[in-house]
Amino acid sequence: MRKLVVGTFLTLDGVMQAPGGPDEDRDAGFEHGGWLVPFFDEKIGEVMTEWTKRAGAFLLGRRTYEIFAGSWPKSTDPADEIATALNTRPKFVASRTLETLEWSNSTLLEGDVAEEVARLKAQDGGEIQVHGSGDLLQTLLAHDLVDTLRIWQFPVVLGTGKRLFGEGTIPRSFRLVDTELATTGAVLHVYERAGGLRYGEVEVGRETVVFE
Repeated sequence: MRKLVVGTFLTLDGVMQAPGGPDEDRDAGFEHGGWLVPFFDEKIGEVMTEWTKRAGAFLLGRRTYEIFAGSWPKSTDPADEIATALNTRPKFVASRTLETLEWSNSTLLEGDVAEEVARLKAQDGGEIQVHGSGDLLQTLLAHDLVDTLRIWQFPVVLGTGKRLFGEGTIPRSFRLVDTELATTGAVLHVYERAGGLRYGEVEVGRETVVFE
């Protein structure tokens, strides 16, 4: 069974909207597009390259697909390993409005998205990577389809914007398996799914009681 791996950039208050530029996503009047750019360094670039090389396929929402399809095909340098992976490996797109896809090796998911993604996960192959695609992520989280979270968290607070974990997210536990620090203060956290929640109660003078 293939793992579904989410890679995303996040602020301290959980916002993932438009990290790469002012016009990336202005939904709801969002005015902070490009908040990631001042913090990007060589370390982040190296890690992102290594992540992308692991992909067996990519799963993208409509907006992210259009952004990627408008830029990555223009990069034809064989030494650009991210471009090579994105341009040559299978891309599955979740959209209610797109009818045709021009980017090579792109397939439009038909029918129920959650069912289609579950079917893709059941196949053999390398990990299925989701980049950006904030609206699609809400569906994936609500149907408990995410296995791994690779989160770059940046030292900024925006107070508004689309968040990674929205309404409908299933309560889950994750296990931290890796962490790295960029020179600019951004921190990478990699989490693997670890099952349901555990609860407890803390009282002064008593041990902590943990129960399922």
